[in-house]
This record gives sequence, structure tokens and C-alpha cells, in this order.
Amino acid sequence: MSLTTLIVWTLIVAAAVLVVRALRRDGSDGHAAAGPYPASDKGPERLLAERFARGEIDDEEYSRRLAVLRSHPAGPTPL
Repeated sequence: MSLTTLIVWTLIVAAAVLVVRALRRDGSDGHAAAGPYPASDKGPERLLAERFARGEIDDEEYSRRLAVLRSHPAGPTPL
């Protein structure tokens, strides 16, 4: 009898966790979009900021690359 009760409570808790996760999900990966660019359109400045935040580049390289990005007009480059 106590084993059955334990199984039932385990199933109830698991179902509650799944419902909460499903309700909190904002996108396909579960993270909300942040910054000036929507999640589907990661702009170059956002990608650069993410690399800096992950520690892939240092502050000097971040500043240099950001200056280069901002010095060029946005949009596709003509061929």
C-alpha cells in the first residue's frame, strides 16, 4: 500500500514539474530574447557581445571589433 502511494505522489510531482516547465518556456530553447535583436535575428553586435560574455574574446578585441562593425553601414554588402 505504501509503495503505491509513493508511486502516485512521484507521478503527481513529475507531472507538476512538466507543466511548470511547459508554461515557462518562451521559445524553442526555453530562453527569452534579450537585447535589441529578436531571437530569430542575431545581429552582429549581439553575437559579438555573446562571445565577449562567454570569455572567447577579451575587452580589447571586443572594442576593436565593435568599432569596425559600427564604422560600416548595416545591410548586405554589394558584390
